[in-house]
Amino acid sequence: MARKDELGKLGEEQAARFLERAGYTILTRNWRCAHGEIDLVAQRGAAVVFVEVKTRSSLGFGHPFEAITVKKLARMRRLAAAWCVQAERWPRQIRIDVIAVIALTGREPVIEHLEGVF
Repeated sequence: MARKDELGKLGEEQAARFLERAGYTILTRNWRCAHGEIDLVAQRGAAVVFVEVKTRSSLGFGHPFEAITVKKLARMRRLAAAWCVQAERWPRQIRIDVIAVIALTGREPVIEHLEGVF
């Protein structure tokens, strides 16, 4: 497995643990359809939350949140709708969140959570 893929899996695992500690239930990981992938789908209360996880091993190429573009958010919105159709779930509230995981060598990962970005 490539270093980038390993880093991504580490970040997604850290993000899932972070959400679980915050009271979320992870419904699925790495959900895929013909249009793309959702890293994590979680639920807390009545809200189903679609989470994009961005992981970096340094800030040399910028903060992970900088990789979230308007185009990426629009795609996440379409993917969230596709998930609801496939899962046959029509939650009262849906939300798109982004979690940044900064995994500097030799340090505990830093996790930042932006709720309701779109």
